[in-house]
Amino acid sequence: MADMETDYLIVGAGAVGLAFADTLVAEDPDCTVTIVDRHAKPGGHWNDAYGFVALHQPSANYGVNSLAFPNEHIDTHGPNKGLFALASGSEVLAYFETVMSARLLPTGRVTYLPSHDFGGMDEDRRATVRPLFSGEEKTIKVRRKLVDATFYQTSVPSTHKRQFEVADGVDIAPPGGLLELWKRAEQPEHFVILGAGKTAMDTGVWLIENGVAPENISWVRPRESWLWNRKYTQPGADNLETSMSMQIAILEAAGQAQDGAELMRILGEQGYYLRIDESVEPEMFHFATISQGEVDILRKIENVIRMGRVTAIAPGKLVFAAGEAEVPRASLFIDCTASAVPLDVRRSKRPIFDGDTITLQPLHVPVVTFSAALAAFLETAFETDEEKNRFAMPGPLTDSPATFPYAQLVTMMNRGAWAQSPEIGKYLSQSRLDFGGPTLARLIAEGSPKLAVLGKFQQAIARHMPDLIRLGMQAKALHEQS
Repeated sequence: MADMETDYLIVGAGAVGLAFADTLVAEDPDCTVTIVDRHAKPGGHWNDAYGFVALHQPSANYGVNSLAFPNEHIDTHGPNKGLFALASGSEVLAYFETVMSARLLPTGRVTYLPSHDFGGMDEDRRATVRPLFSGEEKTIKVRRKLVDATFYQTSVPSTHKRQFEVADGVDIAPPGGLLELWKRAEQPEHFVILGAGKTAMDTGVWLIENGVAPENISWVRPRESWLWNRKYTQPGADNLETSMSMQIAILEAAGQAQDGAELMRILGEQGYYLRIDESVEPEMFHFATISQGEVDILRKIENVIRMGRVTAIAPGKLVFAAGEAEVPRASLFIDCTASAVPLDVRRSKRPIFDGDTITLQPLHVPVVTFSAALAAFLETAFETDEEKNRFAMPGPLTDSPATFPYAQLVTMMNRGAWAQSPEIGKYLSQSRLDFGGPTLARLIAEGSPKLAVLGKFQQAIARHMPDLIRLGMQAKALHEQS
């Protein structure tokens, strides 16, 4: 006999699991939900992130549907000047604690089990969970479905396993360790950033903004990356034409490009995508968003080491497969090599709705909280897995410019299917997580002239969707081979 019963068991109390739960309890007033997570507080990987982490995009379309972020405003100074401010990591954690304590638990239909391990589910639909600190195993009878909100296996520097050797005497820390440097009697003479992703970029900006001279920073960048220009991801009616111009540009560039790399190159020349070093062709695209101001700061770091991935570190020395590079012996190495989503997970996919299991994956790449909330709506609005999956093609978190058109194609195909459903259309018009839904609904009701940009978008769809399909299928084959 089970210790507990629930309709839905959600594994993971991070952004994805909470976004799903929030919409589920709103759309199905009779269901019960149990959420289990290893962390002691809601928020998933945000609990482990470095202290100066912030959202890469405006918070207007992040989190859960039922609760907006507080204090949304335009930055008046700094590298993000003129754009919507980015919520800090502490603000995000506070937000998710409020979601749990003020939105979900007060329904009386949500049970939260923090600091618990999920041990799987047997043939009788009994799930096993184990408290991390007591070891007293519990069983939960799942009446409807298991919801896997951990598919992304999100990794952060403080929790990932290093893929290189570190010799004795090496001064090394994750990015979060930078906030502890004030406790040292002597500060490092030199800093070496390891990694080419957004965490490494955040670290470079933090160091320079906190007074480290760019010449005292070395940066190991195995690959250059294309980055979304945050200017074109701003929400609201006043930014509609600007944001839609990027979608139109992607379609028009598809008509000119022979492959994903050329597509990204064209968009980069138009300013929709940015790169730090314009003399190097980017080989990576992980959907990171950045401002031109941040790029300008990062370009001040000229000691860039391009020898691939580090295999070992010794005092004053970096070892690579193809050779070695020297750095000052009194260097602090900052490990930013964690991949937010492992490559094998980026390649894998499974049906979102599959019998008694829901596996949350991107439906609009890479907007994961919106995708999770929409999956919850589909679960409540349609009867069969076939109906639900018709609107829920899993989108890939692709790795490179060459494979990016595959993600863009899946997103546009999903949105095209949603546009044919009155039920989904009504939901999107009220969903704060949908980038354009409520804004467009309001402008349509007002008969606003700002809607003229939608006509241009429809023309671009009609003319260039075959081109995007061509590039997308080419990219799909590359993505599945990588």
